[in-house]
Amino acid sequence: MITAATDIQFLKGVGEKRAVALKSKGIDTVGALLRFYPRAYIDWTDITPAAEAPFFENVCVKATVTTPVETFKKRPGMTIYKFLAEDSSCQIEITLFNQQYLAEKIIVGREYLFWGKVSGGFVYKKMTSPTVMEGNFGGVEPIYPASQTVSSKTMQKLMKTALDGVRLPETLPQDIRDKNNLCDIDYALWNIHFPKTREALETAKKRLVFEELFVLQTGLSFLKTRYRGRTGCLIKRDFFGEFCKLLNFQMTNAQQRVTRECLTDMASGRPMNRMIQGDVGSGKTAVAAALMYVSAKNGFQSALMAPTEILAEQHFNTLQNITENTGVRCGLLTGSATKKQKNIIKDALKRGEIDVIVGTHALLSDDVEFWNLGLVITDEQHRFGVTQRSKLSAKGENPHTLVMSATPIPRTLGLVLYGDLDISIIDEYPKGRQRVDTYCVDSSYRQRIYNYIKKFLDEGRQGYIVCPLVEENETLDITPATEYYEKLKENEFKNYSVGLLHGKMNSKDKDKVMRAFAEGEVQLLVSTTVIEVGVDVPNAVVMVIENAERFGLSQLHQLRGRIGRGSYKSSCILISDARSDETVRRLSIIKGSTDGFKIADADLELRGPGDFLGSRQHGLPDMKIADIFADRETLRLAGTEATRILQDDPKLLKPENAPLRAQIAELYQKLNAN
Repeated sequence: MITAATDIQFLKGVGEKRAVALKSKGIDTVGALLRFYPRAYIDWTDITPAAEAPFFENVCVKATVTTPVETFKKRPGMTIYKFLAEDSSCQIEITLFNQQYLAEKIIVGREYLFWGKVSGGFVYKKMTSPTVMEGNFGGVEPIYPASQTVSSKTMQKLMKTALDGVRLPETLPQDIRDKNNLCDIDYALWNIHFPKTREALETAKKRLVFEELFVLQTGLSFLKTRYRGRTGCLIKRDFFGEFCKLLNFQMTNAQQRVTRECLTDMASGRPMNRMIQGDVGSGKTAVAAALMYVSAKNGFQSALMAPTEILAEQHFNTLQNITENTGVRCGLLTGSATKKQKNIIKDALKRGEIDVIVGTHALLSDDVEFWNLGLVITDEQHRFGVTQRSKLSAKGENPHTLVMSATPIPRTLGLVLYGDLDISIIDEYPKGRQRVDTYCVDSSYRQRIYNYIKKFLDEGRQGYIVCPLVEENETLDITPATEYYEKLKENEFKNYSVGLLHGKMNSKDKDKVMRAFAEGEVQLLVSTTVIEVGVDVPNAVVMVIENAERFGLSQLHQLRGRIGRGSYKSSCILISDARSDETVRRLSIIKGSTDGFKIADADLELRGPGDFLGSRQHGLPDMKIADIFADRETLRLAGTEATRILQDDPKLLKPENAPLRAQIAELYQKLNAN
């Protein structure tokens, strides 16, 4: 007998090999399979004439094949198949990539259903990589993320087996379901995977979105709740003025205001619990340095945790330069340090011989102990899970906590996601920081762009080229970063030093490339979005972003923030051949504004391609079905219910809350994994 906890390997139709593929998707149990929702649906009954299909929207077209399939070898590993089909309105050119098995089934004169996006051509309408079905299928079909080992069709079969054999316990109490007009879990799961109608699908989705946001907020209430009573880390003397005299620049009014807000918290007798938001380059590090300096002068240790070694080293060097000859002792602890170096730092920390420690995840090690930890700061906080931040804070006696984020979030949303944090915003740039000129062009300008980049490289400057993908994708005609890098290195930029950086590289290799770029050994860096959080390279003055339509507005803004950090005028060039009204509007917004919060609001409103928060969800577990922005009203309702249920049963010990408690336990595991 199978249950929700049964290892996925033992579900009928899986087996050892397929289990490995499923587990790589996070599907390790039958219950996890049931919570692996379709990424899309095909309504095969909703037929649209090709001539009337709106561009770049998925539609179902019924057409008869009129020409034999032609085969083209584009490059090794890439075969293209093309043929014509015709419905009552026009002819359509169909293109398939590396789908020999499907191409061989296409027969001239037969009628097929094609589901995909219709685009315009000089002679014919076009559909690229559509899903194809022969005959008349009456219903709504789920489409799952596929791989070579597990196709969407295979997922459908496995899902039916799981649904027939397992029933998940009800997480939502009856009164919450009644009050919010939500269906039960059994109905929801059947109709999210195999909806009988569009209405049934919407009913199922409504319930599952509510449930996910409800469990999230209830669980985070446990994780976020800290002892808000007295703290022994009381800042009695104000050394902020003394700190400002150490700087070779004047802090902006916004930096001073935010620093004062933090120091007021730290002098109140209660632990500070605050988030600082500000664009890349707005000066968050200077605020953090001021707080650590004041803490050290009051006899407390501080810990600053950064997501990468190179960023940690950068912070350490900055702090050392500022605090030189002040008596404030700084240390650095990263994973790449030798065992001897680590032991020396750890011993000094424990004895109170280090006032400020900067490090990476290495700070979380159980053998890292503090003499008197008073302040914990996490930089680029969305790179760390909630539990990781809590673990560092637990090394002190109710220390002050500060998290810093360069991703602007609309304030109302920030209050929902970070309800236990006071939020400070640095909304002013330091003097001397120049606005980055932003241009939007199509790919016909690429040669001119290369020449433009070379002009800067010849002057001794550096630049970035950002690509949306690491490797080739069969369904997207986009040059991946790896291939792009090879072409540039061998052709256009063969006389220059070109580097490659992407998320699939190990940490050691990534740090090596970024270090080479920071030291000027690499002139041009081809990268994916991994450079969103990178080292400060003032010499980098030009950035080109390929297929810019595939990035969210806030992500484009984050990427652009990597340049314009020095005294040189900088340029960001967005390349996109997409011409839809939405794409033009989105790119116009990023071109016309450098205000991160305005861009965040526009991103939230438009919900363009790419997740606003990124796949990390700011340290939260990935959403399986909910969209924190599109579903923000549901988020509010779920939060109200979470508060109500916790007031009635703070530890969720009532029998009817046992399934909810179990799901929250699972949430803890996910947060720990982040």
